[in-house]
Amino acid sequence: MDKPLSPKTFFMNILNGIALGTVIVLIPGALLSELFKALLSTAPFLQIAINALTLSNSMMGIVVGILIGINFKFSPIQSASVGLATIFASGAVTFDQGTMTIAGTGDVINMGLTATVACLLIILLGNKLKSYTILIIPPMILIIAGILGRLTLPYVTMITTLIGQGIAQLLNLQPIIMCILIAVIFSVLIVSPITTVGIALAISLSGIGSGAANIGICATGFGFAIMGWHINSTGTNLAHFIGSPKMSMANVVKKPKILLPIICSAAFCGLLAAFWDIQGTPMSAGFGFSGLVGPINYINLAPGGFTIVNTIKAIIAFAGAPILFSFIFKYVFTKVIPILKEEDYYLDI
Repeated sequence: MDKPLSPKTFFMNILNGIALGTVIVLIPGALLSELFKALLSTAPFLQIAINALTLSNSMMGIVVGILIGINFKFSPIQSASVGLATIFASGAVTFDQGTMTIAGTGDVINMGLTATVACLLIILLGNKLKSYTILIIPPMILIIAGILGRLTLPYVTMITTLIGQGIAQLLNLQPIIMCILIAVIFSVLIVSPITTVGIALAISLSGIGSGAANIGICATGFGFAIMGWHINSTGTNLAHFIGSPKMSMANVVKKPKILLPIICSAAFCGLLAAFWDIQGTPMSAGFGFSGLVGPINYINLAPGGFTIVNTIKAIIAFAGAPILFSFIFKYVFTKVIPILKEEDYYLDI
């Protein structure tokens, strides 16, 4: 490190690592998981690919940790050490009587906290260890930062539980109001360190509430892609809704106002969920358009299943409406009320 890091730069390095790491591990499954599952009955050899896609999700901790290290310009040894500590504390890895199990993505907030401790330790030591770096840094970071993160995991997970309990209260409201609020809340949560899938599972969010949550996330994914279409690369724009809009999390922290058109779009998409009775399950809520999990589950639950009408409704609800409202509110907030510009949505990937 050539010069002292400002608190803002330190914080943004952590957030950018989390955002990019999340998208990297989710993209493979988002692109291929549902397709391979559909083909599995006729092509059983695809099971090995499905296993690989599942493992990708569970490797979020290590990928996030390494990318955070890269953002700090750490050496490969230091970056890998941050990754090891982060995945150990993520919650994706569990131990029971000597048996290790890997499942789920883990808690994103705890990943950030663990990586923060690991990075502070590495910065504190600097290059003082010289040739002993490879002997001391990996075990020290894993034991100190990893175990501290592991100890905080149950308490950090309570944050998700508390937010979930708050959202659960919305399910008692009038359906239209409920759908609008849930769509808006999930549209914001998806660009925060909170895991939307974890929230949905914690409160068993199903039915129309799950559908509204998914459509709200679609509004965010398509919204960020459209708002920054000319300023970001095509791949970056597509990754917002094919993978996860969480990649814009650091941008949201820097400029919260960029959420205004997203929130407005999500609110109108929530209305559509209420009027069309868009359904979902606790397992599908929180995915949005990613992997087509939301649309496919809606079609499965809709009366008649895979019919032309249900397929058209799914296309409109999960893609057409979010795209339409994104263009409308892009015009509103860049032309009619010009408080935003495309440059506000620029991502340096």
